[in-house]
Amino acid sequence: MKIIHLFAITLATSFSCSAFAQTTPADDQDIASQISVGVGLGTMYSGLGANVAWTSPTDLKYISAGCTAQKECGLGIGWIKTDLFDSASNKHGMGIYLSKVDEEWQWDVRNVDGRMVYDGQEKDVYGLGLSYTYFMNGINKSGTTAGVSFHATNSDYDDKEIWLQLGYQF
Repeated sequence: MKIIHLFAITLATSFSCSAFAQTTPADDQDIASQISVGVGLGTMYSGLGANVAWTSPTDLKYISAGCTAQKECGLGIGWIKTDLFDSASNKHGMGIYLSKVDEEWQWDVRNVDGRMVYDGQEKDVYGLGLSYTYFMNGINKSGTTAGVSFHATNSDYDDKEIWLQLGYQF
């Protein structure tokens, strides 16, 4: 769990520092064109939901909010880059993300005066993963996105999942 918190802090710091460090006063008029809003299904959208992203010609950093099929809602944060493998196209993105993906019950069984007592509490399940996303018109243009992701979780029962993704970035 400490690794997940460290990752979230590192990614959030990277997001805020690099996004704002790249602008100059002359770029202020272009700030709105660097912000993207997306809707869809998948890790970029924390399940069925939306994201707000800061884009450049080669990357997209986002914060998302949505709900999963288990009706668990949460937030996510991620970063997708298209220039990791020296590609001439900015349509193929590899990413990393952290998101709330589920909730589960944690049970504690105790023996009290010869009787078994069960205590339960809900626990948030977070996914830390890698993703591949295809941007139909490029990472910094409006258009359809499709992808797949694989993540590991802090779940006591099911710790690996594969998610498909389909959405639209405005």
